[in-house]
This record gives sequence, C-alpha cells and structure tokens, in this order.
Amino acid sequence: MSTFKNLEEAQKFFTNDRFAYANGMKIEELLDDGCICSMELREDHKNALGGVMGGVIFTLADFAFAVSSNNDHSPTVALDVNIHYLSAPKGSRLIAKSKRIKSGKTTCVFNINVTDDLGRDIAMFIGTGYKLK
Repeated sequence: MSTFKNLEEAQKFFTNDRFAYANGMKIEELLDDGCICSMELREDHKNALGGVMGGVIFTLADFAFAVSSNNDHSPTVALDVNIHYLSAPKGSRLIAKSKRIKSGKTTCVFNINVTDDLGRDIAMFIGTGYKLK
C-alpha cells in the first residue's frame, strides 16, 4: 500500500525537500514499485571542468530513493547508499527511475538508474532504507 494517494500528494509533500526543488528536481511519476524523477541541467550544475557535478547526479538519485522509500513506508531514512558513475551526461536532462528490490519489516532496498535524455546510462545507485515506525 502506498503512503501517497496520488502524484500530487507526493509532489506537495516533497516541496519541503528544498535542496532538491531549488536544483530543479521533480517527481514525474509514482510507480507500484518505485518512481521516476527528473531535472533539467543548468549552468550552475557544472563543475570546474564543465561537466555535471557528481553531487547533482547523486542528489537526483537520492531524491528518487527518498520518494520511493517514503511512498513504500513513511517515515523511512537512508541506512546505506552507494553510487557508481558510468558516463558523463551529454543531454540537457537527467532522469532517475527507481525500482523496489526489497520491502521488509524494518528495511527496504531500491535500485535507482540515472540516464540522460539521450538514453545514456549515467549512474547506478542502490539505497537501503530504515523504516522508523
């Protein structure tokens, strides 16, 4: 059973995630076993070499993890996360799609795949959440 009744309820709840929203991250879709989040890349997301800062990619994946795990069970906090950067984004948009791998009594595990709008694999993120209540 989902925590959020619909996409609009999830979007309203996560407007309090000010860092994600200040960086243009959006919840696009709630899925039965995860979600899709995205963001448009901006000049202020670039690092000194002109590429997208790894922290931007991580934050989008972490945001998708938060949306998914808190839709699965609220409140849930991160217990452990890991990211593998695969390629530099070439497009103008990033998309993070999460998929629930496990939802246990006290923990959950989600895989988040980050791609760009050109279909390139950008990062793989795995998050383990701890269910507080």
